[in-house]
Amino acid sequence: MDKEELNDYVNKPVVIDTATPLIYIGTLSEIGNSFITLIDVDIHDANEGPSSKEVYAMEAKKFGIKKNRSCTKLRIDVIVSISRVEDIIEY
Repeated sequence: MDKEELNDYVNKPVVIDTATPLIYIGTLSEIGNSFITLIDVDIHDANEGPSSKEVYAMEAKKFGIKKNRSCTKLRIDVIVSISRVEDIIEY
């Protein structure tokens, strides 16, 4: 992952989809070589509720991020996609 490509995402609320059932929604604060750091984070396991990752992300945009961690580091190699919360299109 090229750190420069994510500069527009730093200090913005983002949704990070992973190759696991987990979705991370929080503010991107740092981009390291192996990890990214998120603050004010909602970590959601799609296996533990009725909402898909996509529906959960739309709800976060509509109702706000339900923070359950103040800070977390996420391994870059499990990231499938990253987008700003503001770029989520509700349908």
